[in-house]
Amino acid sequence: IPFFWKVKCFSSGKKSTENKTVTPMLRHLTYKIKATGPITVAEYMKEVLTNPAKLLGIWYISEWIATGKSSTFQLVELGPGRGTLTGDILRVFSQLGSVLKNCDISIHLVEKTPQGWREMFIDIDPQDSDKLRFVLAPNSTPAETFIQSKETRDHVEVCPDAGVIIQLLSERIEENGGAALIADYGHDGTKMDTFRGFCGHKLHDVLIAPGTADLTADVDFSYLRRMTQGRVASVGPIQQQQFLKNMGIDVRLKVLLDNSSDTATQQQLIQGYDMLMNPKKMGERFNFFALLPHQRLSSGNTYQSKSLPSPVAGFGELTWK
Repeated sequence: IPFFWKVKCFSSGKKSTENKTVTPMLRHLTYKIKATGPITVAEYMKEVLTNPAKLLGIWYISEWIATGKSSTFQLVELGPGRGTLTGDILRVFSQLGSVLKNCDISIHLVEKTPQGWREMFIDIDPQDSDKLRFVLAPNSTPAETFIQSKETRDHVEVCPDAGVIIQLLSERIEENGGAALIADYGHDGTKMDTFRGFCGHKLHDVLIAPGTADLTADVDFSYLRRMTQGRVASVGPIQQQQFLKNMGIDVRLKVLLDNSSDTATQQQLIQGYDMLMNPKKMGERFNFFALLPHQRLSSGNTYQSKSLPSPVAGFGELTWK
């Protein structure tokens, strides 16, 4: 199969000599690719983010919580081998906080070529069997159907899983009322190539030592808006800095500082505020996006007696009455 694929290589620029970390996940992926051919980025993310070590780690943490969160914890692996599985489990323990409260959603990378849109796959580097590389699919794939005809970007990240979730939310809100507030790294259909890895809070090549780093990509809120299919209204995205300012974070900080006489506590409050609001930190990286029933934004809606609808909190300037 591999020789039918375009040989154009999209590596990270890392030389082969720099990629000597052969993890169990990398070995599993190379066996899989050799058996079935190149895999999509979405499949790669699912393999890496939900590999057996991580799932086993979640099981151990779940049992630890269920038995009272003892201050002592012993992880024992019995059997032949060098304790590789235990080592993998220990490495992912630090990542389990996000795994337990978030849903891992995978993306497909699609690139514009002279032959039309083509999806990016992951294959084994023919020059180094312990290295992965990006390759272009030779023909059309289902992921390309999510590209708009008027798309101007050359590289697009699409997430069918997120589209399904948004459609379910929209259906529930349309039928039963309610609202959804979505907060994440993201953009409004303007960015390209946001797929990246993090290891130890530092950027990490997504194809090197798979299984040792978290993989993520920014949310395309314009795609989420399209996936509502007009069933609900949407507001945003709006940067976290502005959203929290509209919600009164400055006033809240002042009240907390005035009510605290402890210097250390005051310093923690100021540092926390800076982390949330500083444009160079989370202030401009996180965005907020909301889904609401259409009648919530229309005049004379059924939720209130006034003729004009009240503004959606956080998405407009805070006013005091």
